[in-house]
Amino acid sequence: MPDTGEERSRAELADESFSPPVTSSELVFEGRVWDVRRESVDYNGGEIVRDFVDHTGAVGVLAMDDDGRVMLIRQYRHPVRTRDWEIPAGLLDVAGESKLAAAQRELAEEVDLGARTWNVLAEFFTSPGGSSEVIRVFLARDVHPVTHDFTREGEEADMEKRWVPLDEVVDAALAGRIRNAPLIIAALAARAAGEDGFAHLAPAS
Repeated sequence: MPDTGEERSRAELADESFSPPVTSSELVFEGRVWDVRRESVDYNGGEIVRDFVDHTGAVGVLAMDDDGRVMLIRQYRHPVRTRDWEIPAGLLDVAGESKLAAAQRELAEEVDLGARTWNVLAEFFTSPGGSSEVIRVFLARDVHPVTHDFTREGEEADMEKRWVPLDEVVDAALAGRIRNAPLIIAALAARAAGEDGFAHLAPAS
């Protein structure tokens, strides 16, 4: 019998990598940070045309101390006109830099912290219908202060930093008081992963 979508759905739950032929690709907008690309794709015997943000990708860090508190920052975000609570995060915009190295750099630059224990906490598409962005969030533990020569500018110049109990973050997410997607995903993932002491998290590499 031919394989059906219903039969495939009974297999282990996992996304499927799939790359139909791209018949054309053009840059329609070149931005300061990311671009917009238009591509035509041969799909299911027909052609579909899609515009999407051609993104570099990003990393985030949920830094946790020995008391179960996590380090948050509050930063102004112009597109949503909000100073929202976030985790330290940044673009993968340094040539040759690994995701782990980028996360370690962002943690130091944004909140003056390093960590001795690193795991992958979550990885997700931010908006798969309109952007190629993938964010990998790391859990950083055994944290300690570090120094660096990075100067915070623009929206980062007046960032607020706060240690917050993880349970409080989860409560705020469920109540709708915080709306930053990487923070919410990281907090809920950490709550779930913490049930077995983070034993089943993937290594940072």
